[in-house]
Amino acid sequence: MRTPVETVLALLGDAANPSTVAELVAPDATYVSLNYDNPDLKRIMPWCGSHTGAQSIVETFVNVNRHWEILAFDVQEAFGSDERVAVFVSCTFRSRVMDRTLISPVAIFARVVAGKITQMQFMEDTFGTASTFRSGGAWTFRADPDGAEVTI
Repeated sequence: MRTPVETVLALLGDAANPSTVAELVAPDATYVSLNYDNPDLKRIMPWCGSHTGAQSIVETFVNVNRHWEILAFDVQEAFGSDERVAVFVSCTFRSRVMDRTLISPVAIFARVVAGKITQMQFMEDTFGTASTFRSGGAWTFRADPDGAEVTI
């Protein structure tokens, strides 16, 4: 039997393969991609949000690979305590439509119970990754209470 860390790493190595996911993920697993629920971000990246079921992991990674070419997925650290697993990755994406490349840090938290992933949360630089799809126009922000708006 794999350790929880080995289970998560095995999934990350083949997450778009339904048979791998069926082997490693509980059928009723919870999967959170980038946020719990953000309708605006979901319009850009339709896999975002909270999902239930192993199939949601397959759908997410198939969809991600439709939108981006993954040029590198380099695991920097992976460790665990009991059923909890943390993985830190450097990922290089290139958007297929806009041909923009970004290197993003990725953090993954998972729980593995009885050899199956029951919970997984995947976080990345959503501002950066969404910007790889930007086709025009300006984004205007005001964050600094003492500062002016910033337009990108």
